[in-house]
Parts: sequence; C-alpha cells; structure tokens
Amino acid sequence: MAVVREFTLPDLGEGLTEAVIVRWLVEVGEVVAVDQPVVEVETAKAMVEVPCPYGGVVTARFGAEGAEVPVGAPLVTVAVGAAPDALAGDGTVGPGPAVAPAPAPPAPGAEEAADSGSGNVLVGYGTSAATARRRRILPGTAEGSAPRPAEPALLATADGPAPATTAPDGTRTVAVISPLVRRIAREHDLDLREVRGSGRDGLILRTDVESAIRAREAHGPVVGATATGPVPGEERIPLKGLRGAAAEKFSRSRREIPDATCWVDADATELLAARRAMNAPGAPKVALLALLARICTAALARFPELNATVDTATQEIVRLPAVHLGFAAQTDRGLVVPVVRDAQDRTAEQLSAEIARLTEAARAGRLSPAELSHGTFTLNNYGVFGVDGSTPILNHPEAAMLGVGRIAAKPWVYEGELAVRQVVQLSFTFDHRVCDGGTAGGFLRFVADCVERPALLLRSL
Repeated sequence: MAVVREFTLPDLGEGLTEAVIVRWLVEVGEVVAVDQPVVEVETAKAMVEVPCPYGGVVTARFGAEGAEVPVGAPLVTVAVGAAPDALAGDGTVGPGPAVAPAPAPPAPGAEEAADSGSGNVLVGYGTSAATARRRRILPGTAEGSAPRPAEPALLATADGPAPATTAPDGTRTVAVISPLVRRIAREHDLDLREVRGSGRDGLILRTDVESAIRAREAHGPVVGATATGPVPGEERIPLKGLRGAAAEKFSRSRREIPDATCWVDADATELLAARRAMNAPGAPKVALLALLARICTAALARFPELNATVDTATQEIVRLPAVHLGFAAQTDRGLVVPVVRDAQDRTAEQLSAEIARLTEAARAGRLSPAELSHGTFTLNNYGVFGVDGSTPILNHPEAAMLGVGRIAAKPWVYEGELAVRQVVQLSFTFDHRVCDGGTAGGFLRFVADCVERPALLLRSL
C-alpha cells in the first residue's frame, strides 16, 4: 500500500527562513527517485536545487514559480511505494487531498525507508531521522489537488504564537509563520495587528513588516503598509532576497561589533611588476586580487589573533585555526562574499584559480550556501569602483577586513627623490574586542610592506 509523504522546505541554515520558487523540476504524476532534485529555489544566499528524500510518485506540488515559501512549508507530496498507473489513469493525478489522512500501516520496511534521512535534502545540509518535529502551516491548496483539510494556522499576537482563533477581547489575530518576522516586529515595536499580510491567506511576510516600518518612519504611524499605499512619485524597493539579507547582516554588525579603522598609503609599483613577471606567456595567469589574498594569509599567520570571532553568549574570543578567506564580489543580484576555503594552504596561482571560479559562479547565481558562509576574514577590493578609501562594515561575525582602494599614478618620494609611482590606499577595519591598535597597526604595516616589497613573502613560503 502506498504511503503519501509530505516533503517540506528544509532548514536552509545561516538564519535563512524562506526561499522563492524559481523553477519546478518535476510534474505531478512523475516518478522521482530518492534524492532527486524536485525544485530550484532562490534564497538570500544563492540559487539551489532541492532534492527530495522520498522516492515514489509526485501527487501534488505546492506554490507557483515566483512564490515565496517559508521554511517548513510543504513543497511536494510523494506516494511512496505507488505505481504511476495506480494514481493516474490518464497520465495525470486527479484531485485528492495533498496529505493522506490517517494512512493505513505501511508494508514492512516501507515506513523505515520513508522516514530515514537521505542525507541530501539540500547541498551542504543533511537530513536526520531524529528530526520529527514539523512547523505547522497555513491551510491552502496544492497544485492540481483539492483543498487540504483545515488545520490550525500558526498565528502571532503581541505576546507570541497563538491558536487560529479570534482573540477573546475582539482584537484581530494575525497570521505569521516566520520567527524572523516576529523578531523584526518586536525590535521595531511594531504591532503586527496593524499590518496587512500580502501572502497566501493573509500571511504576513517579512517584506510586509519592513514596508510598514519604513512607512511609519517616513510618515508616522500607519495602518499597515498596504493600507496607506505609496506617496505619489516615490519609488519603493522591497528589502528582500539577497539585498534584505545583506541589510540585516550590516545592521547586526553595526549593533554588535565595536569596529575601528586604520589606513595607510603604499607604493604598489613593485607588486605590479612582480605580477607582470609571474604572468609570462604560457603560464597560468595570477590575478592581482590573488596576490593580495596571499599577502593576507601571510599577515594572518603572523597575527593569528585577527582570524577570530567573538562568542557573545560565553563572552569569549574564539581564534580559528584555518583561514576561510571571503572576498567581496558585485553581481546583478547585489553584493555577495564567496569564501575560499583553507586559503592559507593555497599558492597565489591556486588562489587565483579559485577566486575566478567563485566569481563566475557568483555572477551566474550558482553559488551554494556552503560557498557563501563560514568565512573568517574578508578581502574587500573597492578600488574596482574607482575610489581610494573606505570604512567598510565588518562581515559579521568576522573580526577583521582588509580594504584595497584603486591603484593610481601619484607623486611619491622614492629612494630620496620625487617620482611618479603606482600608489594604493589600504584600510583595515577590525573588531576592537579581539585586539588593540598595536596589533591592528602591525598587521596593516606588514601588508603594506609586502605590497611595496613582494620579496618579503618569500619568508613565509
């Protein structure tokens, strides 16, 4: 006997609470294998294909392409152990409940196979047979299926979750799934009862809360973002997806990290000459950013206290053994920070190849969550925008970032005489909890010395 299994959007990690359906990879009535990708979704981090841990026949899909789906909401239902012709006589699956109510006991071994973790629900995140708890979802309708049996929605009042009933005092309860949405509302002292949800069945989405907060700050208290509407002539851009995630991370960094910045000008003429010598005809090209990355790893080996983070729960500085070097990359979707794993073990040539691979994947929107997370230090080359200096926001929870401005011809005193040299401004932003100014200054001075005299790097090889 077939057992209908519901596969929900898995926990995507890194604080992500929702994703947007980009493209369905299976049709209703199609046979899928265990761990076969069934849908492509876009998170605030990247676009990924989501594999289903169940094998069988797809009986329903939930959500149209372009719809935002919270973590824990259903994606598909799969009839495990069913033959396609047993579910559809004409090649399609007829209407029916999206989730089988009270199924009969499965055949021996079927239940164990269906419940066991496949280990590959999402790239970089495994499943577990012990994870039995599931978030409750709002009642809705699956594609090609009859309405699902009604079940209580997860609601929120001013005091937190509440059952899907009218409040005793007659005030309106509101539908909220994401705990992140409730937290943002609390932090901004926003009454969710005054927000009108734009999601399915009135579900309040993160964009609804953020729009209400912006409208209140601009025009005073409002009765929901959708109730007042925009002011004529103004443009409203939702803080969602990659941009929204970046905004939240920047805000958190500013709230939690007491950062400071120091900077210095350096003569990069010899570094450019060294790069030209490396890139002889027939040799693999080494990018300037890769040379700067190699300088960073050498500097972190000398000042390991800067490859660290602060555990605020235990009030401890955590020094990290490996350098996972992030670098800022501008894409059509916004700013992303791909991470080069174990950068300290790579040569300049290897760093150049990996940076090129990650940059290409970033521009195509194909970076996995694992390639965008768990960095320990960031290299920010804002010189590509034609600017000299910057005081960047640290990439939380990292403790330091090296900034590199444009390299431009400027007058410079070289060997006692005034000359035109290729000069770059270097900035170093650091978490003042992990070190004092002496350490930060020593790190930046070493970086500048390596830029001016690349031969110093030979000592660390």
